[in-house]
Amino acid sequence: MDLDAIFKAYDVRGTVPDQLDDEAARRIGAGFASFAGASRIAVGRDVRTSSPVLAAALIDGITAQGVAVDDLGMITTDMVYFAAGHLGQPGAMITASHNPKGYNGIKLCLAEAAPVGADTGLVEVKQLAAEGLTPAVERGGVGSVDIRERYVDHVVGLVGADSIGGLRVAVDGGNGAAGVAVPEIFDRIPATLIPLFLEPDGTFPNHHPDPLRPENLRDLERLMGREAPDLGVAFDGDADRAFFIDDLGTPLPGSTVTGMIAAWFLAREPGATIVHNLICSRAVPEMVRRRGGEPVRTRVGHSYIKTVMKETGAVFGGEHSGHYYFRDHYRADSGILAMLVLLRLITEDGRRLSQIRTDFEPYAQSGEINLAVADQVAAIEAVAASFEGEQDRLDGLTADLGDRWFNLRPSNTEPVLRLNVEAPGRDGVDDLVERVEKVVEEVPRAGAA
Repeated sequence: MDLDAIFKAYDVRGTVPDQLDDEAARRIGAGFASFAGASRIAVGRDVRTSSPVLAAALIDGITAQGVAVDDLGMITTDMVYFAAGHLGQPGAMITASHNPKGYNGIKLCLAEAAPVGADTGLVEVKQLAAEGLTPAVERGGVGSVDIRERYVDHVVGLVGADSIGGLRVAVDGGNGAAGVAVPEIFDRIPATLIPLFLEPDGTFPNHHPDPLRPENLRDLERLMGREAPDLGVAFDGDADRAFFIDDLGTPLPGSTVTGMIAAWFLAREPGATIVHNLICSRAVPEMVRRRGGEPVRTRVGHSYIKTVMKETGAVFGGEHSGHYYFRDHYRADSGILAMLVLLRLITEDGRRLSQIRTDFEPYAQSGEINLAVADQVAAIEAVAASFEGEQDRLDGLTADLGDRWFNLRPSNTEPVLRLNVEAPGRDGVDDLVERVEKVVEEVPRAGAA
């Protein structure tokens, strides 16, 4: 058990490699129970084969501290967030999200789905887990709670999804947790579900549960070619992220989806605040301002976005990575809610999604590029010294070069820098990527000399 390695990985996406065992989960459960200070905690788990054992160990650690557990069973991560808000108690989810099947981890939140991240309690949970807490005199009880029907009522009602038109939607659940909720949701709305891999299976027999990788979209793209639906949706392993494909079979970048959902909310709440992370396209804040809203830029990561949304009262927040956050979903992310909003938007607009998206894509983007480095700090400083223009250090290095910009951020878990570039056209993107890469490549050689 290496708590340092476990918590280092957790800081990034709430997931850890396969070194998470039942003893670590038990200690984390005890530490979280002590930190949260609540009388009850809701616990859910994803479909992975290791999740039942880890959930049992986590529950054992929580109840040993005299705290009761509402066992939510196998559900999506955004259903745990809903439970934390709806039931008014902390929540824990056993999941490795989009990571390979041999991985697992734990996502934590407080009541109202308030984040527990590096700056909001995770350090304290780690310290308590490492101490090995003394059990309470009386162990807490465990009861099963089925949250699914209340969750479906919540998301359908929040979007007014019963007003969705007769659209046809191809959904790839990737054999993950999405299959727990998606069929029930489509039973409640006028759209037609074209299902793919919605059977939960923790061995992920069809493809890796990470739709950010193009190879994991191939099955959905083939299905769409045969069925010609209005929208394609691919969920990751715990369904907190969703990736979308238009009617022509072209994937939508997360920035495009962020802009579209933001516009939908601004039409309902003029002047509303919209949060976006700093690697989203500059088209997002430009569109928000044009439509009378207030854009707020934040660091990458769910805990930062949720905190800023609470501070600003933002109605919606989006990340380029496919996480979409909703004020009325306790400021938590939900791929399913994003899907429902897009279906309402398509219905109301009347055009095909391939036409609608052009309103939100004035620039070319590189996508996230990983650059291997020996010294992250030295590489970032070398790049900063090589470019003129406005720069900031909100998260790594962001350089504004006028008609184009880039962000270069260090990974917390790998010896790489993550590069995102945007420019008016593809040639400008490729040129700027090449310039940054050249500077980064020269840093290790200079250090060795």
